[in-house]
Amino acid sequence: AREYGVEKHVRFGHKSLKASWCTDRATWTVDVQKVDSGEVIQIECRFLLGCTGYYNYAAGYTPEFPGRDRFEGQIVHPQHWPENLDYSGKKVVVIGSGATAVTLIPAMAEKTAHITMLQRSPSYVASVPLRDKLSNKLRKYLPAKVVYRMARTRNVGFQMFFYKLARAKPKAIRRLLLSQVRRQVGDNFDMKHFSPSYNPWDERLCAVPNGDLFKAIRHGKASVVTDHIDTFTEKGILLKSGQELEADIIITATGLDLQLLGGMELEMDGKPLQMSQTMNYKGVMFKDIPNFAMVFGYTNASWTLKADITLEYLCRLLKTMDKKGMHQATPRLSDSSVHEVPFLDMQSGYVKRALPKLPRQGNKAPWKLHQNYALDLAMLRYGEVDDGVMTFSNPG
Repeated sequence: AREYGVEKHVRFGHKSLKASWCTDRATWTVDVQKVDSGEVIQIECRFLLGCTGYYNYAAGYTPEFPGRDRFEGQIVHPQHWPENLDYSGKKVVVIGSGATAVTLIPAMAEKTAHITMLQRSPSYVASVPLRDKLSNKLRKYLPAKVVYRMARTRNVGFQMFFYKLARAKPKAIRRLLLSQVRRQVGDNFDMKHFSPSYNPWDERLCAVPNGDLFKAIRHGKASVVTDHIDTFTEKGILLKSGQELEADIIITATGLDLQLLGGMELEMDGKPLQMSQTMNYKGVMFKDIPNFAMVFGYTNASWTLKADITLEYLCRLLKTMDKKGMHQATPRLSDSSVHEVPFLDMQSGYVKRALPKLPRQGNKAPWKLHQNYALDLAMLRYGEVDDGVMTFSNPG
């Protein structure tokens, strides 16, 4: 940020509370609180862009665990990780099977006496190489920029191909993923712990660099238990099967809550605006909301792939507004054949919990939220800005 001169434009220690659109002035007014003093100030802008991601970073999701108060050890949620947490030589249980759990376990396994991943149900986990061997070889013969572009194109293309294949041939991809796990964990491991009941990409696929999770399991430093929690005890966790897992530390890697705009409220001309009542346009803007956009990356690929082309599109939109001499850009839906569908087509618990709060998407472009870089590239980088759906106007 400092290298590119961005830092001087960032107001650190400021929290956005509410943004209000005024049609008469064609401006947004944002109520902002200074964290250190509590003072609330107002910032006015012509165009408002939300770049907060979609998680509630103030509080993670933790279900109610029976007997939690009985546990004599330490309970930690990864969202609020203590700086002085000492797990050396300790018995640790990590509750969860998502990206956080599979990242924590190999990182902690070197120091713990033993670490256990306790999951209610398995997730798909795939080993990915930490280094790109082909690119490393090509750097000896080609300029770094050329190698980077080749690697980016190759990786993006493979991701799109693999995702489409997984949706079209779920049984084949399931066999492929499970066979890879079998090679990593060995013949004596019970594969039920990595055999989900759902199809690949119904929920996010967890990636582990160089199979570090499987290595920890293979070497006996980590283990996986698939069961339901009956109650916490003084010494650990009693499972429905009757097994008790002893623990000095319990880590609740049970997920996050989805939250748009960091919890900031929206108003239009003094009336509360509910994001759940609107529809997404091109994966960037929203029906009937002027001069407002949100960066929302991919759930099946790198977040920044979508972020990059979202900003390209917005630059094109702003230039079009300037060229036309217009101060307002608002997506309007006039096609009666467009009907609403859920914003995210995923079965993950955190998505299901949040769907009532999320905007909707349409069943066809430009209201459909693509999880496909090629389609988004064609639409956002090369597609028409003045497409008959985006309306340009001035106040008054």
